[in-house]
Amino acid sequence: METIPISHYLFVGAVLFVSGVVCMATKRNGVGVLIGVELVLNAANINLVAFSHPAYGVLGLDGHVFALFVIVLAAGEAAIALAILLNFYNNHATVDVDRAEELRG
Repeated sequence: METIPISHYLFVGAVLFVSGVVCMATKRNGVGVLIGVELVLNAANINLVAFSHPAYGVLGLDGHVFALFVIVLAAGEAAIALAILLNFYNNHATVDVDRAEELRG
């Protein structure tokens, strides 16, 4: 069985990363920004798992462990961020991140 070249994995990871950064930079909606963050984290996971393959890198099982750790952190980040967005929506009737002027310290 022929293995897929690592450049294909890196290309998919780069596309996900760039689309996540663009999503974070252009969206004014808080949920859209969260989606961009998740895309960036998934791009990192693809790279970690790609480099953990024995034919491509020396990470071994560590790449999978790091990817699972990133997934756990992303779940926690999404839960906390959605709670903050719901609280912000209850106070301001919008999730537009440009209206969060009074949140500045």
